[in-house]
Parts: sequence; C-alpha cells; structure tokens
Amino acid sequence: MSTGIETAAGALRGRTALVTGATRGCGRAIAVELGRAGATVVVTGRSTRERTSPMGRPETIEETAELVDAAGGHGVPIRCDFTSVADVDDLRARIESEVDTGLDVLVDDVWGGDPYTDFDSAYWESDLNDALTMVRGGLETHLIALHRLLPLVVSRPGGLVVEVTDGENDDYLGAGIPYYLVKSGVRALGRALGAELSRHGGTGLAVTPGFLRSEAMLDLFGVTEDTWREAVTDERPEFAVSESPAYLARGVVALATDPDVGRFAGRTLASWTLMHTYGITDVDGSRPDFGRYLREVLLAGVDARTVDPAAYR
Repeated sequence: MSTGIETAAGALRGRTALVTGATRGCGRAIAVELGRAGATVVVTGRSTRERTSPMGRPETIEETAELVDAAGGHGVPIRCDFTSVADVDDLRARIESEVDTGLDVLVDDVWGGDPYTDFDSAYWESDLNDALTMVRGGLETHLIALHRLLPLVVSRPGGLVVEVTDGENDDYLGAGIPYYLVKSGVRALGRALGAELSRHGGTGLAVTPGFLRSEAMLDLFGVTEDTWREAVTDERPEFAVSESPAYLARGVVALATDPDVGRFAGRTLASWTLMHTYGITDVDGSRPDFGRYLREVLLAGVDARTVDPAAYR
C-alpha cells in the first residue's frame, strides 16, 4: 500500500484531529500533514504569540494552525498546559462547544523535557528536580490528556490514538534513567491503549521518529532544513541519516487513512517501519532507515565515517 502525500490530500476531509505538543517538532509536522489530508486540526501547546513557554522557543501554536490552513486543512489553535487538569478540562469544553462533539484522531506528543535532560551524569549525581519535572512533563501530561480526551475519541467508532515516543523498543541505550522512564512509559501507554480501545471500536498505538531534524536540532547545529547536510561532520556522521519531522508525520497520516489500521494496535511503529509499510518518503524524496543504521552501524561498533549514508536513505 502506498500513501504518498499526493494520495492523502482530502482523505480526512470532515474528520477532526487534536495534536498535543503541536507547537514544533513532530507535533507541528503531524498537525500540518493531517491538515494536508483535509482534517480540522485542534493545535494545542503552551507557546503562543502572547505567552511563551519555559522552552523559550519562537514557534507558536498560531503559526502551526496557519501552516495547517495553508496545507488545505483547518487549524484551530488552543493554548493548553497539559500539566494542568483545569486547562485540559477547558480544552475539552471548547472542543465540545466550538469544534466538534468528538475526535477522530488524537495524537499525544507532549514532551518539553529537553532542558531537563542529563545524558552525562550518573542518575544519583543528577538534579532530582529536573528528573521529576521531566517525568511530569513527559509522562503525567499524557495520562491527564488521555483521561480527559479519550471520551471524545470513543464517542464515535473507528477512533485512532497515537502516542509519540523515542525508540521502537525498551532497550536501554544510555540516555539517562528519567528520559528512559518517560519514553518507555509512552510506549507502554501505546500497548495499553491498543488493548483498551479495541473494546470500544478504536485503535491505540505508539510511533517514533529516527534521528530527528527538529527546529531545535537545526538551530543547535547552525543549519536550516535546506542546508542541514552542512552539519554532517566526522564528529556527527550519523546526522547524514537524519529525517525531517514531516517523515513521521506522513506515516501518521497513512495510519489515519488506513481502513485496516487496527492490525497495528498496541505496537510501536518507527518512521522506517511506516516507510516500509506505506512507501512514504521524506521531504527530499529519500527514505531514511535509521533503525537499520542503528543496528548495522552504531550498535555494531562500525566506524560511521566509513559508511556510505546513501545506503540508509
């Protein structure tokens, strides 16, 4: 089955989706691609033009909603702090009164943990407050969102809930205990939702990108989406198999338009798995397979500088 961007246009016309953490990164890209498929997309997050979030980034939910509109959908920006039950209650009330009475697609992409990530220190030598803040922002937020928003999904048959994580399995690769707990927990939510939602005619699962060229990553390396290859160096050769946020987003749209999506219930699907399943491509027409690169190069101890990245794109 091939679900390229050209075939997805209009496939979700008349459907309503909500994306948490839609200000930037995969959340923004998923919102835009859902819009390209014709959906009304409720764009949620903490960063607005009037009020920035602790991330201190320039992206806003209003900009994301405008990108959804430009892609052919209808973007509805609603500020929501998912650490606040009251905020999420207000969000649900607005959806019920202003947007629709139900949700066809819920994409749970709340994160905000980058400033609290410590990849270098032993856990017992790291900052405990940072660890607890990461868990609250990256895992408890998902529980709050699901508790309040799942009733809108199960109110109509065929609903899809997608949890966004990092990593396709629970192998520990040294990213730090709090980070591992959050991302493993989100995968566990995908597994549990697969079982729970199947009883209500819906599908729950999780997805993960590979080496993501998010806005923050591009800024960190001093490049843009047009010039990202300039950041491939001997110190970071693996960046040559990185992917744009749109790559995973196109896979999510393929799932949302797949009448047999239930066969993936409870699984964690990587961008490269979605590529092999649906034939999606990244914005440059390539098909990055970071999973194979991880297994054959990074985990195998191969010197990445000796590897032709084209073999993994």
